[in-house]
Amino acid sequence: MTVKDNQQLAEYYFEEECYISEFWNENTDPDVSIARARVMPGQKTRKHSLRSTVERYCIISGTGEVFIGDAPGQQVQANDIVYIPADVCQHIANHSDEALVFLAICSPRFEPQNYIDLED
Repeated sequence: MTVKDNQQLAEYYFEEECYISEFWNENTDPDVSIARARVMPGQKTRKHSLRSTVERYCIISGTGEVFIGDAPGQQVQANDIVYIPADVCQHIANHSDEALVFLAICSPRFEPQNYIDLED
């Protein structure tokens, strides 16, 4: 059994334009990674895709609007789950006055070389 103590977990600003805390992203578990993302009020993440990586957002708090592929934006709030297929353009916007916080669960695990920035 493995228990990872995340009590002193560092948060960093990622090029996607949000704050990230890596809860679980281990070489020993290539099947999945879990990160907490925080998008500040009035901000949005950059349009991007994840090469060969499926992502799920589990909204923890706040509200936002998620954009996946060519579909119109959809409102999200706490307890919503968003499924994002691999290699599909995505971004999320926070139009509220509080932080939008969600878990980003990737399979296989997130690797920086699979992040593809799609902004002009």
